[in-house]
Amino acid sequence: AIEIHPYDGEKFIKLENVAWRFHLVWMLAQCADTYHFYTLSGYQDLFPNIRVCFAHGGQLAHVNLGRRIQAFDGRPDLFEGMVHPRKAVGHPNIFFDTLVHDTISMEMMVKRLSGTNQIIMGLDDPYPLGEMESDAQSSYPGKLLDLSLQRDIVTHREYKNIWEDNVIRWLGVDPRERGI
Repeated sequence: AIEIHPYDGEKFIKLENVAWRFHLVWMLAQCADTYHFYTLSGYQDLFPNIRVCFAHGGQLAHVNLGRRIQAFDGRPDLFEGMVHPRKAVGHPNIFFDTLVHDTISMEMMVKRLSGTNQIIMGLDDPYPLGEMESDAQSSYPGKLLDLSLQRDIVTHREYKNIWEDNVIRWLGVDPRERGI
């Protein structure tokens, strides 16, 4: 199991780090870029025993899927020998974590993936933008998932699976055989 969580964007992109741009924009862009090439290369099928989780719900990867499909279909000359972006959607070896920070993004991810089987709990704790207990944030680890349950974005069963069974599957264990 591998977690893709880019960091240190300022080492790669020659921009001034104003308004925390590398955490709020470039980290997501790097994650989407990794997803883009990981899936175009078909690594999810070439290496069937590797399970990958993209941090922060792979947000830009989901938002950008239509654009990637349009480019792949409209400019095949740019994608020779690559795998169609649709083929990766819902792939059993590609996971995304829940740390998207708002229920609309969570709902979009659930819809894009046609369910929650590939979504695992993401806390990002102790990193500076994780769901942490704080009066100023009124947040706690798992709050987004609690809100998603309250707003009927996920069912009680999906909620449990995101916290437990999906994580166990991402780690490579069949939840029915774990003996816990």
